[in-house]
Amino acid sequence: MNKVILMGRLTRDPDVRYSQGETASCVARYTLAVDRRFARRDSQDAQTADFIQIVAFGKAGEFAEKYFRKGTKVIVTGRIQTGSYTNKDGVKVYTTDVVAEDQEFAESKNSSASNGGNFGSEMPSNNEPAPSAAGDGFMNIPEGIDEELPFN
Repeated sequence: MNKVILMGRLTRDPDVRYSQGETASCVARYTLAVDRRFARRDSQDAQTADFIQIVAFGKAGEFAEKYFRKGTKVIVTGRIQTGSYTNKDGVKVYTTDVVAEDQEFAESKNSSASNGGNFGSEMPSNNEPAPSAAGDGFMNIPEGIDEELPFN
């Protein structure tokens, strides 16, 4: 079984491209900063987060393009995928990505704003319905809930 569940913040806005051909498909790539649960306490220079490359295809990519911004805290469920390519210098480069199967917000819009997140103006307001496409990854969190998740 190949299953990954991650919670973290986007390090930058997603990089979005569309495939060529008759049926163009969205491909969104972004990086999640995922805090380590048990950071080393003996060194102040120790890295306390891992930076995981995420790729979302199709509707999931379109959702990331529309709603995800640098600082957004999300939960991603997916699978690890490895690959390789030869760069322009002839060197073989190995890649490891998480292919997103489900994406959800991990905090309310108000919490994100107070934590430095930047949701942009296209985020649905309280009076607007959430995106309705099946598997769009939108999690409707009522306003006023500012509690942190128990595994933070």
